[in-house]
Amino acid sequence: MVGMVPAANAEGGAGAGASGKGKANATQQPDSSLKRKRGLFNKDLRLMMYGFGDDPDPMPETVLLMEDILIDYITDTVHKSQNVASRRGKLTTEDVMFLVRKDSRKFSRVKELLAMNEELKRARKAFELDEEKMATEF
Repeated sequence: MVGMVPAANAEGGAGAGASGKGKANATQQPDSSLKRKRGLFNKDLRLMMYGFGDDPDPMPETVLLMEDILIDYITDTVHKSQNVASRRGKLTTEDVMFLVRKDSRKFSRVKELLAMNEELKRARKAFELDEEKMATEF
């Protein structure tokens, strides 16, 4: 894959793989790190970083670090939300809202995004109904 850095070279530099010790570490990684696609948020993070004052073309290592931080944050938040939802057995958006309720900025952003999502759903439904109506007229 483009943009992937083997674990042996990411930490140990160019000389890590020469003795063969770096390769053993790369194959003994936990399954969770192997399942995750790296670079999934690459384009979005680059644009966000530039929007917040970074260079128009940030270093790939910086983007990967930011992605790792983002993935860790999302994973932790979802795990905490699952703990909250464990009584019901189903994870909902209200569980995430419960976690961020004390952080007013995050809470208002979640409410804003959920309202926008509902608005988009209504618009799509109205558009589909209009298409069906036009299709039946012809």
